[in-house]
Amino acid sequence: MLHLRMISPPETTDPVLRVLADEPGVTHITCARGVAIEPEGDLIQADIAREAANEVIERLKELGIEHTGGLTLVPVETVLSDAGDRAVDEAPGDPTDAVVWEELLAQTHEESSLNSTFVAFLTIACLLAAVGVATDSPVTIVGAMVVGPEFGPLAAFSVGLVRRDWALVRRSAVALLVAFPVAMVVTLAATAIWEQFGWITLTGVEHSNNVDFIYEVGPFSLIVALLAGAAGMLSLVTSKSAALIGVFISVTTVPAAGFAVVAATVGKWNIAMMSVGQLAVNLSGIVVAGVIVLELRPRAGNDVGPVERCKQWLGMTSKVEKVNWVEK
Repeated sequence: MLHLRMISPPETTDPVLRVLADEPGVTHITCARGVAIEPEGDLIQADIAREAANEVIERLKELGIEHTGGLTLVPVETVLSDAGDRAVDEAPGDPTDAVVWEELLAQTHEESSLNSTFVAFLTIACLLAAVGVATDSPVTIVGAMVVGPEFGPLAAFSVGLVRRDWALVRRSAVALLVAFPVAMVVTLAATAIWEQFGWITLTGVEHSNNVDFIYEVGPFSLIVALLAGAAGMLSLVTSKSAALIGVFISVTTVPAAGFAVVAATVGKWNIAMMSVGQLAVNLSGIVVAGVIVLELRPRAGNDVGPVERCKQWLGMTSKVEKVNWVEK
């Protein structure tokens, strides 16, 4: 479930309470009038089943709560309440299938911003990838994969496409289009210095047999990118953050960028171009998979996903839900 906390001006409080009371997926409604100081107003709290959250939020936004007051939404890990159980049961769909769009937009908005921290992490990851190539070390390459922060803007790009939020799409694209060149230029300068010391050589790059998978583009490059992108988006919408580690070490986005730089410094332009191709395939595959996952999941508060529809027809859900689905 999700815990909803609002500050509402007095003239809007009663309509807000009606919205909450009319939704069977909402429970534990409380109201403390006149206690809010900044902004002034009434404090309203409630618990909402994830499946009902989108519809409730949309109706509250129609009342202008986000402009005249404020709205905070946080996940609730444990709820011991018969009323809470009823709210989850009466809300259409399954909690794990529900995409709470405002929650997802808030997450991806933060991850998609171009800032010094994002550029620093990406630069460090590219430098690690260059060291991994120079030392033929798969372990270092894996470290570069984990450090790389590029999945955030890629996920935001997918969300922006699905929601037709072109500002989010532009912000995500700018973050990637600026940060990657900056990281690669810094890595280029570092590798040029290392080459002068003899730490990076043409022979070493040509015999990097343990990390040559980075630039070898093939059908499985796209398949892995699609699977990783799907797993990453699922981890975001279901708050399963542990799965993101698997995503980070599955795709060779940052290592491909690092390998392209190292190969270019020693004059291996064919390997450099193959690495750039690998980078493009991985970035595109992650975005496409993210869009597909979001399109297949419920799009509104009273929608259900394809899995839930099958469960309904197999008699695994309530009669009320089945009637609602038939009416649609």
